[in-house]
Amino acid sequence: MKKKLAVLSMCSALSFSLFSGLVSQPASAEESASQVHYLLTFKGNNVPSNLSAKIEQAGGSVERVVEEIGVVEAKSSSPDFLAKVNADSNVQAADKELEVYLEDDPNPADGQPITSIPQPDWNDPNQNYHELQWDIKKITNDFKSYDINKGNHNTVVGIIDTGMDFNHPDLKANADLAGSKTFVPGTKDARDENGHGTHVAGSIAGNGKVYGVGPNLTVRSYRVFGATGGAQQSWITDAIVSAANDGVEVINMSLGGWRWMANNLGDKGDSASMVAYHRAMQYATQKGVTVVVSAGNDSRNLNDIHDMQAYWKETYGLDIKGPSRVAPAQVPGVVTVSSSNEWSKDKIAFYSNYGSVIDVAAPGGDNGPTYDALYRQDPKGNYLDKRDFMYRAFSTWPTYLAPYVTGNLKGYALLHGTSMAAPKVAGIAAVIKSQHPEYSPAQVQAKLRQTAVDLGKVGQDPLFGSGEANIYNALTK
Repeated sequence: MKKKLAVLSMCSALSFSLFSGLVSQPASAEESASQVHYLLTFKGNNVPSNLSAKIEQAGGSVERVVEEIGVVEAKSSSPDFLAKVNADSNVQAADKELEVYLEDDPNPADGQPITSIPQPDWNDPNQNYHELQWDIKKITNDFKSYDINKGNHNTVVGIIDTGMDFNHPDLKANADLAGSKTFVPGTKDARDENGHGTHVAGSIAGNGKVYGVGPNLTVRSYRVFGATGGAQQSWITDAIVSAANDGVEVINMSLGGWRWMANNLGDKGDSASMVAYHRAMQYATQKGVTVVVSAGNDSRNLNDIHDMQAYWKETYGLDIKGPSRVAPAQVPGVVTVSSSNEWSKDKIAFYSNYGSVIDVAAPGGDNGPTYDALYRQDPKGNYLDKRDFMYRAFSTWPTYLAPYVTGNLKGYALLHGTSMAAPKVAGIAAVIKSQHPEYSPAQVQAKLRQTAVDLGKVGQDPLFGSGEANIYNALTK
């Protein structure tokens, strides 16, 4: 799934207060309308001992502290707040906080949903949808990797996303409800009210009517999105650090598409969001965590700044000058994943970003070769009637939510996007860790690249990176 543009925004719901350990009370309408949220990063990763007093003197209040990496979320109604905090020599960067939203499917079904797939019979253990899982079959060598290693419950994948359906029949044996957390103000648990996170979880550790890459892996949710999307940078930063502290082996972040200036955004020449991301990823890596992220769904060359700038201007009306980045895809130290498809060894999915930052590809699905050919001729054309949804990725969907627009199934959905590609690689990384718990993140990344199936141009290329990740190869070579 794509993600909408990150926007500078006012936050109408207050965040957690980590000083008191309590959730803040909902703000009044008048307060919410005037409060702007800010992200502050302090030099040397050091939050000052008199932080509350400093922020109050500047006309604000502290909302969240990620003390391990010196990141703070604050709010203020003062128009001078940002100038005052930037005057502090201990502040490395401070900006209005960015918010990202999960974007709807770029071209969902606009007619009758698919009805040819039978409804699940939860009482029939012999009924399954394994034949629809071309993507999982492809990277497990037709499920043969399961004969070698299915992962184990001691190996945990932290999914930073919309939450999870912990009672889904295909997930409940592997879903860690007790260890899951929510970072969304006003919510009490990591229950998925959107569907995206549950779909991701099924690709990693489904074990039932659908299989994931590692059917015996443990998946733990770190919820940062609400029912309609919307996550502050500080929530995501907090989730990364929390997952690392909890000892997960792998983090999956299907968040590709959060855009901002990497440099020259703030008065001090740094983007607070980029500083926070860099620090969080470095912290996780130092804790031994392999972080897997999606490349984003803009169909853009991430190496071409001018291409990205023209796209942002045309799509979002933003005039971006100077260096810019897509994060977390272009944050150092992560495994960045582009999206391959079922039908081509030369083309990645039509929506997938690409460039030298790509480490490996994985099957994220698309609309089939007919739609692809028409889209590449004219990306602005209307070819909705040419889509074949069976080329998309089939995985779990919350049993308590309405069926997704491309189907009428209870508990399952067909989706496509780099959001669907990244969890395949996260699952492979976790199974590698279950076989080699002594591996560092660098060794896991090397294994992913060395055992990928070389697609596209021979060797490393900007579309597939080292190739399409493959767990069977990783376990046997």
